[in-house]
Amino acid sequence: MSRRLYALLATFIGLAFALPLLWALSSSLRGGSEIFQHISRLSWETLVPAEPTLGNYARLVTGDFGRAILNSLIVALVTVAAGLLISSAAAFGLSAVRFKGQGALFAIVVLSFLIPFDAIAIPLATLFRDWDLTNTYTGLILPGLGHGLAIFLLRQFFLAIPGDLVEAARIDGLGWFGVFARIYLPLSRPALVSAGLTLFIFQWQSYVWPLLIGTDAAHQLGPIALANMRGQFTIDYGELFAGSIVLTAIPLLIILRFQRHFTQSIATTGLK
Repeated sequence: MSRRLYALLATFIGLAFALPLLWALSSSLRGGSEIFQHISRLSWETLVPAEPTLGNYARLVTGDFGRAILNSLIVALVTVAAGLLISSAAAFGLSAVRFKGQGALFAIVVLSFLIPFDAIAIPLATLFRDWDLTNTYTGLILPGLGHGLAIFLLRQFFLAIPGDLVEAARIDGLGWFGVFARIYLPLSRPALVSAGLTLFIFQWQSYVWPLLIGTDAAHQLGPIALANMRGQFTIDYGELFAGSIVLTAIPLLIILRFQRHFTQSIATTGLK
């Protein structure tokens, strides 16, 4: 197959995935009566609004959605900062330090991200209610701190760091904390970015847990606020599409900003 044919095939597949997102973006810039006007017969008007307006986005800012987006950013960013500290320390212990039961402990870490979080969300929420963590940022953040996939990614990257380098540092009198802080962390920037993106996306897309723990308006997260836009009898689809675009655009921009580190981390994770 020629290179030109590959390019055409890639363009077609890319458009097939992009069209729903482009239609949602176009719908977020239309008035309520215009959104479904051109969907039955596809034409350029299906994707290009005749009279674009930012009114749907303006209503988002003045409503509860703006506060919910701010809450989502706080929860996701704190999770990334604290989660990276915990995950990198756990990955360092599983890769650099030899101890009895290390293999069994790593198997538990792998198992933890294979089990869907939603399966344990309800009993965990009952426990958090007993600890008075409902409607608190602490309650929203805690389950995302020890993510098994982030520990797995960091451990695999740490295994590629030469053992001779660690032995030389130990002979020079550097303690384990010094080895971790001065050798492993500076060499692992791509893996840290990749693990940070994993933690961010986990919290940003989380729905069931915020629904159980963040029940008041002050601690509501973006996906819950988006779902609550549906009224009992009417739905403002323009505002709904605008909210969907905001929830999609923020993680998309972050991923595009760090995609080089993410790709590098994935490419080197399986070296050892």
